[in-house]
Amino acid sequence: MKATGIVRRIDDLGRIVVPKEIRRTLRIREGDPLEIFTSREGEIMLKKYSPVGELGEFARSYAQALAQTTEGLVCITDREYVIAAAGTGKKEVEGEQLSEEMEEMIEKRSTVVKTGEEQACSIIKKTMSTLPKGIVLSSILCNGDCQGAVILADNSGQKETLGLLKALSATAANFLGKNMEQ
Repeated sequence: MKATGIVRRIDDLGRIVVPKEIRRTLRIREGDPLEIFTSREGEIMLKKYSPVGELGEFARSYAQALAQTTEGLVCITDREYVIAAAGTGKKEVEGEQLSEEMEEMIEKRSTVVKTGEEQACSIIKKTMSTLPKGIVLSSILCNGDCQGAVILADNSGQKETLGLLKALSATAANFLGKNMEQ
């Protein structure tokens, strides 16, 4: 752990304010869930909680099944990172931070299709070696809150394929959202 030099007092209700600079740096927004950890030495650690991240191995298996069906890249994400990936390009994107455009698409809370000329964005912040010809993103909603997305990348560029990917992506996002509600 790294000391910040910032000291805060606990108020009479047991609350502590996380300074704005730290929230901005760690990309913690109002309403974001934080997980609390303690150590035997009396330390308290806060960590951003990702319900999608809790799916772990299930998300990886689900991404693999989708990749086998679509023969393309499949990403299951929380609101900031690729949690699970399968298919061509998996190693390039898994665990990486999403591009700002992907984060904006997730916040739309729907299914978004980007193709051809308008699809000039990368799934991740780092530059990808090859950009897909089309991307379908469906937001994962759990109890009304946006938790992440299912992203299916297409290299064929065929409209029929994108229609199928749109249905698969929406179904997968709906299924994962319902699974997290239980």
